[in-house]
Amino acid sequence: MKIHNFSAGPCILPQDVFQQASKAVLDFNGLSILEISHRSKDFVAVMDRAQALALEHLGLTDKGYKALFLGGGASMQFLMTAYNLLEKKAAYLNTGTWSDKAIKEAIAFGEIIEVASSKDANYNYIPKDYEVPIDADYFHITSNNTIFGTQLKSIPQVGIPLVCDMSSDIFSRQMDFTQFDLIYAGAQKNMGPAGATLVVVKEDLLGKVTRHIPSMLNYQTHISKDSMFNTPPVFPIYVSMLTLEWLKNNGGIEAIEKVNNDKAALIYGEIDRNELFQGFAAVEDRSNMNATFSLRDETHKELFDTMWKDASISGLNGHRSVGGYRASMYNALPLESVQILVNVMQELEKKA
Repeated sequence: MKIHNFSAGPCILPQDVFQQASKAVLDFNGLSILEISHRSKDFVAVMDRAQALALEHLGLTDKGYKALFLGGGASMQFLMTAYNLLEKKAAYLNTGTWSDKAIKEAIAFGEIIEVASSKDANYNYIPKDYEVPIDADYFHITSNNTIFGTQLKSIPQVGIPLVCDMSSDIFSRQMDFTQFDLIYAGAQKNMGPAGATLVVVKEDLLGKVTRHIPSMLNYQTHISKDSMFNTPPVFPIYVSMLTLEWLKNNGGIEAIEKVNNDKAALIYGEIDRNELFQGFAAVEDRSNMNATFSLRDETHKELFDTMWKDASISGLNGHRSVGGYRASMYNALPLESVQILVNVMQELEKKA
């Protein structure tokens, strides 16, 4: 039975990737990928390829950036970005739970300027009119807000280093990634299984704070050891490499963006057309990765829940902060799965 996986993460991955990864668990040049040494030439080649593909997809090859694969999740990056970059003060745009948590971590290192926030409206929109202090060490944004279903549609132009948490929409849409000085993303949304975090950092951004940085939290440490300062998360990095290869073989970000746009247009078109449903996020800020919506009349909930589960749909329940439903449509989710969900929504309309 085909399961239509709308989980927000750990999320759907390409079937081709599962097949290759499963073979490597049993046999990766004589050993299992789960038991090979991270110092072996076989895994060094995996790490090199994963790093090269990440930079290639982002258009950052030979432009002064390094790609790192680290542990600790994106939540560790809330701390590491401040440890490495915050000397006196930093500016943050608060658009959701994860940016709010990033702010709480950074407060320990200096003055934090929250330039704008949509917290008063339960983060259902992206603030537009704000000023970023030009004397801040960096400006931190979150490109896509998984829980609330909002997404920055344009990248703010600022005259200071720009840091971005791209955990839930990296590699999903085209943009000029040279606008960013540091990008980080947990793998488990759009790249691989949980356990690895991609960090892409401009080297000349580093080494400017005066504080002592613990070795494990210092980007320069990991750059000097090529992400091998300690044992890296071998299997998640391998699967991430496979996923980046899959993306390359399927036309890269340019091609996948078109598919993602089609998926988003399909689900939002039905949310707006079907009087039984309503969207959560402001229309102009709707995420192409995470569509959040609810029933206008909760008396239909039991029937709708039964229907979508009977249609082999999984992971549709919304986050407790929002309620309702959340359809996460990462790169590997086929348009067919979104159509199945839309069919269920239309069938409910007929029965209600």
